[in-house]
Amino acid sequence: MSFAEFLPQLLPILILLGLVLAVIGALRRILLWRQGQESTIHWAGLFSIPQRYLVDLHHVVASDKYISNTHVATAGGFVLTALLVILIYLFDVATNILNYALLASSGLMFVGAVFVLMRRINPPPNLSLGPWSRLPYSLLIFSSSFFVLTLPASGLLPIDSGSWLLAILLVVGIIWGVGEMFFGLTWGGPMKHAFAGALHLGLHRRQDRFGGGRSTGLISIDLEKDKLGVEKPEDFKWSQLLSFDACVECGRCEKACPAFAAGQPLNPKKIIQDMVVGMAGGNTAKFAGSAYPGVELGSHKGGAVIPIVDVLLEANTLWSCTTCRACVQECPMMIEHVDAIVDMRRFETMEKGKTPGKGAEVLDNLNTTDNPNGHAPSSRMNWAADQNLAVFGSDVDRADVLLWIGDAAFDMRNQRTLRAMITLLRAAKVDFAVLGDCECDSGDLARRLGDEATFQRLAKTNIATMSQFEFKHIVTADPHAFHCLKNEYADFGGHYDVYHHTGFFADLVKNGKIKLNTNNAISLTYHDPCYLGRYNGEYDAPRYLLEAMGINVKEMERSKSKSRCCGGGGGAAVTDIPGKQRIPDMRMDDANSTGAEIVAVACPGCSQMLEGVVEPRPQVKDIAELMLDALCEEVV
Repeated sequence: MSFAEFLPQLLPILILLGLVLAVIGALRRILLWRQGQESTIHWAGLFSIPQRYLVDLHHVVASDKYISNTHVATAGGFVLTALLVILIYLFDVATNILNYALLASSGLMFVGAVFVLMRRINPPPNLSLGPWSRLPYSLLIFSSSFFVLTLPASGLLPIDSGSWLLAILLVVGIIWGVGEMFFGLTWGGPMKHAFAGALHLGLHRRQDRFGGGRSTGLISIDLEKDKLGVEKPEDFKWSQLLSFDACVECGRCEKACPAFAAGQPLNPKKIIQDMVVGMAGGNTAKFAGSAYPGVELGSHKGGAVIPIVDVLLEANTLWSCTTCRACVQECPMMIEHVDAIVDMRRFETMEKGKTPGKGAEVLDNLNTTDNPNGHAPSSRMNWAADQNLAVFGSDVDRADVLLWIGDAAFDMRNQRTLRAMITLLRAAKVDFAVLGDCECDSGDLARRLGDEATFQRLAKTNIATMSQFEFKHIVTADPHAFHCLKNEYADFGGHYDVYHHTGFFADLVKNGKIKLNTNNAISLTYHDPCYLGRYNGEYDAPRYLLEAMGINVKEMERSKSKSRCCGGGGGAAVTDIPGKQRIPDMRMDDANSTGAEIVAVACPGCSQMLEGVVEPRPQVKDIAELMLDALCEEVV
């Protein structure tokens, strides 16, 4: 039997076998995901997979043009090649047009695979090795085998039909390629991400993230019906288990994580891979990426019904997270690392009562005094004794603006920011009032520490208080309160028009209600708060205000959506997990590299963290304080 007779008989068998095994593997994988808890199935999202892949996924990947172009060529070439291979060699739908199309698609895939190989020759430290190191060779073999195989059929290059050596090489290449690209698509190996990733994009539990949307509020749990957090992998929603399988181990999250950079025992990429181990069973010894700093690689194991903490990972790994959301934003597969971490924290806090550092003390204070530091609730307005503020309930029942004070009321440093805001509001003749001693903590800290019960109590209390009064807007200087009030209170009936103070003041300046001096030769850089920037997409208003004061902002290398966390979010300031260095020190180094004399901030938490850096360092000032300094005298 000649080469020309042998391959046409063997090829359909190989392709069909690969596809059958892929279907079996897919069913097996689906059973693993279905170990999780019930979750809404967004069937309509499956029809949006192509758009979400081409637009939303590549919006993330596009920040690295090399990888973006490589992925388009490789993935696009593979999809087209796989479809054409099935049509031509399995269903025998052979035409010159299809043959030429297969040559073009496999050629495109080959070019993309070459660039994948070049990146793997000297890989950056955030890339996983292991099975991923063989991926470029599998891509090259799959694409080149079908390219060569199709040449005679297209009539472009005749091949000796008696060449058994070539036949054997092609068969070996096709077996390897089909095995990795089809069989490996669902059974394991680097191509697993393509199957799980496509379904994850379609069935994502946060459908609002697509099409340029933003969904950053933590998802509430029913305290009476749901388990209080995640103890075991099977406690995650099935859609979360699916999302863990979608990880491509690119390490973009690892590279962006401030805790990992600081040497704390957290690597967001590894935590997702650990959850895959927990879902499927086994140990962590095969992980071929960076370990958690200070934690031995391969010393943990897991299973769907085995507790996660202290078995699959250490508790300090969860508590190192600042919830800055840098990992989530950098993930091309749109995996929700923060959701998973907080879910596990909820069990640690509410079921086991294990919150490290001063976390337990802070939660006790929130439950007894409605503020994290245990101050008497009746002392919330002591700082404003000389401000003659209108208070809802005792002075007025309605105002245009509710000024949300937050826990800056108990901090002398941030009281300066509040005083500056009050002066600016009065200069603009804004009708505003405060809740006074009736205001409780927004609940942000409790929720990020996993105490969902305390968060919900505080949220419902504040909503009940605010429902007694009439106002158009809420304005606050605290991005964490801003985020809770805007994005997380709605689950409990609290729907408000919420402004961060920079956004509100930017509108006042644009409308001529506030006039600022523009002759400021200040050497300044601006630090983007995570909960204002990445969580809520506000990067322009603070910079507009600084420019309106005539200030030329010296941007840090890591700014706007790439901004490094100050280290204070997610309760990290109170859990205080040790590392090789402090995150605020790293952020101040970023500021020092600009040569600026002032770091402008827009968050009381950022003020505290950055001012805690040992001098000499730049001065830290809130934008409201800078505005007060630049306020035209005739309007004061």
